[in-house]
Amino acid sequence: MVALWRDCGLTRPWNDPDADFALALANDASVVLVVREGDGIAGSVMAGFDGHRGWVYYLAVAPGHRRGGRGRTLMAAAEAWLRERRAPKIQLMVRGGNAEALCFYEALGLERQDVVTLGRFLKDPE
Repeated sequence: MVALWRDCGLTRPWNDPDADFALALANDASVVLVVREGDGIAGSVMAGFDGHRGWVYYLAVAPGHRRGGRGRTLMAAAEAWLRERRAPKIQLMVRGGNAEALCFYEALGLERQDVVTLGRFLKDPE
């Protein structure tokens, strides 16, 4: 799974995707959904519900499997999972320079929100 995320350029040095994956699997408030093709993973998405909003992370479709509807399928599955938990809204973050991802999500009906994301590391980045 993490190899797919890396291949899709979703990981950053200051995040530990292995820990993210393990925590998502160990927590009832999150899920990792997968599309398999043959012996491999064609795509995945992580979703979580914090009790206030539904969040989507790590939507990834392997480069050789893109443009076949897998991303839409994964987003629909993530939304269904969040609806089952009565999440009133779905949100996700996209890096500002990722025009392809922004266009994809906007085509699915997601809208840009008038918010600014602020953050601070709670541990020293390695």
